Amino acid sequence: MQSHSSQGSAHASGKEVAGSEFLAFTLGSEEYGIDILKVQEIRGYEAVTRIANAPEFIKGVINLRGIIIPVIDMRIKFKLGTPVYDQFTVVIILNISGRVMGMVVDSVSDVTTLMPDQVKAAPEMGTAFNSDYLVGLGTIDERMLILVDIDKLMSSGEMGLIENLAT
Repeated sequence: MQSHSSQGSAHASGKEVAGSEFLAFTLGSEEYGIDILKVQEIRGYEAVTRIANAPEFIKGVINLRGIIIPVIDMRIKFKLGTPVYDQFTVVIILNISGRVMGMVVDSVSDVTTLMPDQVKAAPEMGTAFNSDYLVGLGTIDERMLILVDIDKLMSSGEMGLIENLAT
């Protein structure tokens, strides 16, 4: 009953009815989506400068127009096999609460608009992402996007290490 009332209020206030845009990217065989508003730009993968004693998932830092930003390899972070860097590998430059950081992914496919009724709650299952970081599952025809709350993920405790590296 409560879900109907909250859904009704969302429609009444005009929020989310227009749908939300997500940038779709792949890690291994899974397709993920993050809020397009968090994405600053998408760049091809380039060599990074390693930082001594940084966790393995932090590839290093790059100089982005005079700003030193940390780069996280999501495949290493979520133990999705050995990363391969090829012509499809990209770095998604994110702006999370005023902090700029890069996220290495296998490839980026498109920007997708999902209506509220296309987003389902994520079941408890063994995905690479802790369910705390999942928004839900977006479905478009036969396609399914695992929607990630990139704000929560990048501001989680272990990612706090990144702040120390960038300063």
